[in-house]
Amino acid sequence: MTGTFVVVGIGADGWDGLGRRARDELTGAEFIIGSRRQLDLLPDLPARREAWSSPMSAHLQRLLTDDHDGVRHILASGDPMFHGVGTTIVRAVGADRVRVLPTVSSAALACARLGWDLTDVRVVSLVTHDVSTLSDELDDDRDLLILSRDESTPSDVAKLLIANGFGWSAMTVLEQLGGTDERVVRGVARTWTEPPGDPLNLIAVGCVGPHRSRAPGRPDDGYAHDGQITKQPIRAVTVSALAPSRRQLLWDIGSGSGSVVIEWLRAEPTGRAVSFEIDPDRRDRLHDNAVRHGVHERLTTLGAAPDDCAMAPEPDAVFIGGGLDDALLTAVWDLIPAGGRLVANAVTLENQTLLTEWYAQHGGSLRRHMVETAAPLGSMTTWRPALPIVQWVVERP
Repeated sequence: MTGTFVVVGIGADGWDGLGRRARDELTGAEFIIGSRRQLDLLPDLPARREAWSSPMSAHLQRLLTDDHDGVRHILASGDPMFHGVGTTIVRAVGADRVRVLPTVSSAALACARLGWDLTDVRVVSLVTHDVSTLSDELDDDRDLLILSRDESTPSDVAKLLIANGFGWSAMTVLEQLGGTDERVVRGVARTWTEPPGDPLNLIAVGCVGPHRSRAPGRPDDGYAHDGQITKQPIRAVTVSALAPSRRQLLWDIGSGSGSVVIEWLRAEPTGRAVSFEIDPDRRDRLHDNAVRHGVHERLTTLGAAPDDCAMAPEPDAVFIGGGLDDALLTAVWDLIPAGGRLVANAVTLENQTLLTEWYAQHGGSLRRHMVETAAPLGSMTTWRPALPIVQWVVERP
């Protein structure tokens, strides 16, 4: 395929807000594709127009794989490379076949209206993501800009804020930014009763609520579980040993409640993970915990390891927290790529002996973690020891 794409960003101010270069491109275009709303913003041009069909992703895929030699002009909202279709097109066909003509993004316009510093604001898109993913972004004194899916998104966001203890957060809904019908509505999440407005809106949230650290080691009561959970102190050590890094993939074998994989995903927002859990009740519980913490869209849950490992992409790191035996270790070791990291925890003497033998053969580090917690003893206080954990950490040579 030799065809090229020109992606033109257009705001709610339409043709009047476009620069000369963008206008010239669209005036000379033969074929323009965009949403019906965007196409209606254009004047009478000679180009053939086509509105996105639903689902847009399928329509875009057909467009990208169509064997054409000409130029396709595509309309995008604001800056096409900022949570926009421009990024998708470049990733699919390469930057050498795409020219992008951006205009001011909705986030920049919103910060201009609010007096916010865009570099200090977290932008979250709910256009294609479930509103529960916002849970992962909440923290006291944090400013969020939320790209809405439609007119119902503000109400959904208010409900999620209340459910997570952020009911006193300030909400500002900015509709049709930059256009003649621009409208700004302000309120507080806990008393938000504003009826649905324009579907083209962005939500600004000034978070007021509990502090939420991304560091591993969240309280155990933040997870539903049946006793199969890596406890808070060991979880913090384990996630640290797994060393989450940008765009890495974790395999979590014997996930149980999912506390380790959830905190891996919270520690690195670009990370992805695959959980292996054979028990269906635990898989359901794991999913519910992941939704509660806003990371479920980056988590895939499969059944038993190593049987289902062939269904998963190659991992950057592997954690074995359940089902540990020599056969599993052997199978997983063979699947870890060079430079991949393995962390395994053992409670029983048999499994601790197994890790000691593998450590002797393959190196790495072997540590025994013992945690004691102060607890009542009659009218006094004593130390209650937890079961010691042996942890093997190794990188595949």
